[in-house]
Amino acid sequence: MKFDPAREQADLPFSPFKSCTVPRPIGWLSSVSSDGVENLAPYSQWQNLTFDPPMVMFSANQYPDGRRKDTVLNAEQTGWFVWNMATWDLREAVNISAMALPPHESEFDRAGVTKRYADLSTTPMVRESPVHFECRYLSTHRMTGNSAVGTIDIVFAAVERIHIDDAVINEHGKLDIPSIKPIARMGYYDYTVVTDTFEMRVPGATLEEAYGLEGHPA
Repeated sequence: MKFDPAREQADLPFSPFKSCTVPRPIGWLSSVSSDGVENLAPYSQWQNLTFDPPMVMFSANQYPDGRRKDTVLNAEQTGWFVWNMATWDLREAVNISAMALPPHESEFDRAGVTKRYADLSTTPMVRESPVHFECRYLSTHRMTGNSAVGTIDIVFAAVERIHIDDAVINEHGKLDIPSIKPIARMGYYDYTVVTDTFEMRVPGATLEEAYGLEGHPA
């Protein structure tokens, strides 16, 4: 089958678009508003951009009534947000934090997770998560969709501090991903979990190329 997604529906009961680019890392993002309201929400359109220096991005669709997401506004207003790694053990908390709660109600409390605070800002972090990035806001790029909910804010940020629980670092000095079990977004209501990894090295890669692939210090 083939179809033009901007102009026609696929001859399927559900759109396949989001199920094609998978798995997608989850941006489980915590932030705080300029007046102190703390927020926690997952975003499935999250990715690292580069490593030298480390930079990241996430994309947030607007609400159907045209309101922008709290995480975007908080990042713009305070200059900070935190990425918390979403794991199998925290999957229910991640899902609960996706709920649209009233402004006065804390996703941290509803999800049953513990707060601890970032070093460089007043942003709360999920204590139970094994990895955190303290992200300094850089800019927002807005792209207009065919509807209010199709319109997005793409937020760019620099990673200024990384927190890693020593318990998830293996004897080789690498993150033990199979024990962490990160979860990722699929299409529909589906998720996946990383429990197995395998290694492939690029044939003939130079030392300069390996720097970007392996994460060796300069």
